Amino acid sequence: MAALSRNIDVALLRAFVAVVETGSVTRAAHLLNLTQAAVSQQLKRLEELFGVALFDRSNRALRTSAEGERLLPHAQSMLTMNDAVWGLMSKPHYEGELRVGVPHDVVEPNLPPVLKRFDRAWPRVHVTLISGITVDLLAALEAGELDVALSTLPDTPDKAELLLRDPLVWVGAPGGQAHLRQPLPVSFGSAACAFRASALAALAAARRDWRPVCEATVLDAVKATLYADTAIAPMLLSAVPADLTVLEAADGLPQLPPFCINMHFHRSGRSAVAEEFAAFVRQEFASRYGERRQAASAATEQIELGRP
Repeated sequence: MAALSRNIDVALLRAFVAVVETGSVTRAAHLLNLTQAAVSQQLKRLEELFGVALFDRSNRALRTSAEGERLLPHAQSMLTMNDAVWGLMSKPHYEGELRVGVPHDVVEPNLPPVLKRFDRAWPRVHVTLISGITVDLLAALEAGELDVALSTLPDTPDKAELLLRDPLVWVGAPGGQAHLRQPLPVSFGSAACAFRASALAALAAARRDWRPVCEATVLDAVKATLYADTAIAPMLLSAVPADLTVLEAADGLPQLPPFCINMHFHRSGRSAVAEEFAAFVRQEFASRYGERRQAASAATEQIELGRP
């Protein structure tokens, strides 16, 4: 007698993949518009279905087990096929090119998951990503060279959409000494970067002498001076790498103003595919920076995963 076929609930796989890709039950719940308890229950049902543990619960870090690692690429493939079929049968047929401009410091922490999920949903839309400084991106948008642009500005202009109000902070090497030097060694991005003007105004108000160490149009050059502990730099809090340190007022540095990460569309109007991409961007920012990311939610997440 042939073995009885078993069906896998795609919703369970989607919860599993969302948790792995976001690194958090909290963020996965926000992304899927579910409660943390619902996501945890879906993970439990998937583990019961396969009879294996998909996550290593021996420590506080959220890591997949060997069985989870084996499942992940197949789960992602099934979701890609599921979403492609769903899009084919139920959604408009989008294809063509979408030109997206994003500031250097916003790209790395935020865009990879957006691009990945958008490509999975709309494989016939070719996204061209242009990275630069805000002033250049907005000029390109005005000239019709971009369909969507993100910006980092002190405020949110009319017709722009606020995605995140993000603190501007001083950043340096862990245990570094650069911030103690006189004059203060500072690295900046492009001379046209708005962070530079804000940082210099704060230093002037605090009567703190400074000297330039690096001025570059790419963030990697600035980071190199931070890792070497030869300078500090102003950065958005959301863009600070995990292996660098945020410096506080107690370190003798003046407070910096917050900046707004905004989304803009070409003044002629937004296309349907641009609006679809914008929905993915909104979802990612809501998931990454939503209220559920607070410490209290993180503590609840540990309990729901069955950890001590």
